Amino acid sequence: MNLAKKKSLAQKVLGAGKKRIMFVQSRLDEIKEALTKQDIRDLKKEGAIVIKEKKGRKRNIKRKNKKGPGKIKKTLNTRKKDYVRTTRKLRKYVAEMKRKKMLNSGEVKDIRKKIRNRQFRSQAHLKEYIKELKK
Repeated sequence: MNLAKKKSLAQKVLGAGKKRIMFVQSRLDEIKEALTKQDIRDLKKEGAIVIKEKKGRKRNIKRKNKKGPGKIKKTLNTRKKDYVRTTRKLRKYVAEMKRKKMLNSGEVKDIRKKIRNRQFRSQAHLKEYIKELKK
């Protein structure tokens, strides 16, 4: 007795998978005669068709406050930023002094080399050096 067609009809009507639908052995004759969707629904109500419970699987519990790559805050080394900031400031100052003709091109070249070698801590330090250079 092949009831595959009845099982697929029951699957569509009851919204369950084929493996979950069970036919009661003693009432197979009634199930065999069922033709419509309503017949299947009635058989389900009467208990001729039984639907098994879903087999679930245990869900993994999500870890809260997980440290992913976006959460990590890295402490940056600001050495290069500091260097760029001071160097630009000092070079600008030296260019201004040259424009005002307070320094000649030879002195400017020498001072720029020293700026590159990080001999000056700040603009005040550079000003001090220029004062001593002029004496």
